[in-house]
Amino acid sequence: MKENEKALQLHYAWKGKIEITPRVKVDSREALSLAYTPGVAQACLEIQKDVSQGYALTRRWNTVAVVTDGTAVLGLGDIGPEAGMPVMEGKCALFKTFGGVDAIPLCIRSRDVEEIVHTIALLSGSFGGVNLEDISAPRCFEIEEKLKARCDIPVFHDDQHGSAVIVLAGLTNALRVVQKKPERVRVVISGAGASGLSIAHLLLKAGFRDLILCDRTGILYEGRPHGMNPYKERMVRRTNREKRRGTLGDALAGADVFLGFSTSGLVTAEMVRRMNPDPILFACANPVPEILPEQARAGGARIIATGRSDYPNQINNVLAFPGIFRGTLDAGASDINDEMKLAAAKALAELAEDRLSEDYIIPEAFDPRAAQAVAAAVEQAARDSGVVR
Repeated sequence: MKENEKALQLHYAWKGKIEITPRVKVDSREALSLAYTPGVAQACLEIQKDVSQGYALTRRWNTVAVVTDGTAVLGLGDIGPEAGMPVMEGKCALFKTFGGVDAIPLCIRSRDVEEIVHTIALLSGSFGGVNLEDISAPRCFEIEEKLKARCDIPVFHDDQHGSAVIVLAGLTNALRVVQKKPERVRVVISGAGASGLSIAHLLLKAGFRDLILCDRTGILYEGRPHGMNPYKERMVRRTNREKRRGTLGDALAGADVFLGFSTSGLVTAEMVRRMNPDPILFACANPVPEILPEQARAGGARIIATGRSDYPNQINNVLAFPGIFRGTLDAGASDINDEMKLAAAKALAELAEDRLSEDYIIPEAFDPRAAQAVAAAVEQAARDSGVVR
């Protein structure tokens, strides 16, 4: 039986991947009166006096909303909110399995930025955090920015920031293997959507200096007349310091690192040969990467990572988001800031130091140490950066 057919049959059998179970027994008159009416009234009145007590008196402190509009679902594209529900349930299952975080899927029937923001903002009093998921760019940037301004709980778009954390962790170790410094390498990023722009931002924060971004139109540069938006314009002012123009192939000539979050088949072995010695390639398009590892090796690639589990060095967000939210919730943080993301990446990179090699630059997806290490680092960074309530 093919894997896809097996997965479909199991989804029919499971009838959902998550469920709600009570934390208290309601098996007697006394238990009912304490958990519900009339005893619950006292907890309600405490929260009425001080809304922040909701974190101490309810499960809100450990509950995250996983929100999508179904416009950019996991390699499937714009399939609608209801069709995105199996992915959101899966994400919630990962939150609980790896981070002990209770997560609720919310699939919103709207593509209007203001409607989505207003809906989530109205519901935010029920949650300790919001994880945005599979929302198309550039709307995802605007939704996140507006939610951060309106909500007093952390808002995190995993397609952006989870990806950035994992890439920074893996790239930190890849550069150690090839003995190059972050501030001295040229990095080319293919894809200027949610992942690509966020990765560029975090790399700049981490001390990388020479970045070039490309999209389907080619290299991003100031004043480019086509295929731009305010978020690309903002990023291009911080990158492409030599004002290069041309194609992805032109950008890769003389580059040290390729980071692909775009589409399959964009990179050839010949393009890899034109890169600097010991090139590093993260080809993360799914299910087929920008260049297959075998082709990259033929072109002289030293280190190769993909988003796939059947090759070494898998770039998988499950290493990041459960621990990031675990640490954020434990700290009672009101935001997930750059300091917390940098701390998460550093913690993940350090976990791989004991086995560091060309085929092991980042912990494996099921490494039991990952979520705990990330959570501890993020919690401390939240306290140090002053975003704890």
